[in-house]
Amino acid sequence: MKRSNGIQRVTLQDIARQTGYSVNTVSHALRNKDDISRETRERIQKVARDMGYMGNAIASSLRSGRTRTLAVILGNMSNPFYGIMADTIQDAAAMRDYSLLFMCSRDRADLEEQMVEAAVARRVDGILLFPTNESPRTIERLNALGIPFVLMSRALGEGVADSVTSDEAQGAYLAVSHLIQNGRRNLAYLSNLRIVYSYEKRLEGFNRACDGAGIPREDRHFYIHYDPTRGEAPVLDWHASMTNKLLRWREEGVDGLFVFCDEEAWHVQSVLQQTPALQDWDVGIVSFDNIQGTQHFPAGLCSVDCNFSEMARQAIDLLRDRIHGDDRPRQNLVCPVRLVCRGSCRPKA
Repeated sequence: MKRSNGIQRVTLQDIARQTGYSVNTVSHALRNKDDISRETRERIQKVARDMGYMGNAIASSLRSGRTRTLAVILGNMSNPFYGIMADTIQDAAAMRDYSLLFMCSRDRADLEEQMVEAAVARRVDGILLFPTNESPRTIERLNALGIPFVLMSRALGEGVADSVTSDEAQGAYLAVSHLIQNGRRNLAYLSNLRIVYSYEKRLEGFNRACDGAGIPREDRHFYIHYDPTRGEAPVLDWHASMTNKLLRWREEGVDGLFVFCDEEAWHVQSVLQQTPALQDWDVGIVSFDNIQGTQHFPAGLCSVDCNFSEMARQAIDLLRDRIHGDDRPRQNLVCPVRLVCRGSCRPKA
């Protein structure tokens, strides 16, 4: 047994001496090679476990040229969406024998670029990236480095990069149609931040539902707290600006809100409860993500289920294919969605 940094390590030679088999036989048994009988494999593997053997991933990666490690660069981790995505990606990766390196860009382009460089320095086989509004610059770098990557939850146009998203436009259409079916006709779309791809797709679905129901343009309202695409400086007080907007919308007769995501919708519900002038407002609310499909909250929220597990599965499979040399044209995969009603639509009598 060898010592490294004070830690006792069991070697293949140690297991060979203990079992009476050759080092080559032990190596094949620990890698589940079919040229070793099942009984022999199981015996050697049991001895290895009992002795505390740990495989040498670094040596294995040097032999194969791959580390079987993927980097996942998430956005703002204060949003439960990313925590659930991390869990589902972990499950999908484990089923395919990949380890994961999680990083967080906080939706900032400068941190995103740093995370990509750090992931490449750690010799990951591929990257799952939740892109920021300025990701085209990062994508140029990834293409120059030649490392396989897949964009998650957001796309940047046909043929730009591999991506896996939920059906954002259809989801918004289902959400707004749900409000309309429950008697809501003066509708508003509310978002804290203009997120690349997602905001526009959900806007498309919002308008399609309104067009289909014959809702005139004057009964459609829109508010983005911060739009980085216009070069605006960040407006810090989201709570105050949203409260003012909701007060104005109530005066204008708005009776249905489509909120960009669940995290923001819970904030809206909190404002309605805490603001006396809004507490008796008859307004329905529907949002996107279906966080309550995995986590429980006291206030029910109608929400579009974005299909976390299918997004994770398709992304890992697509990235694995690229790692193994798949050179098909870039893929933009879209996962189906569904609407989950929990009563926040508040049907009108």
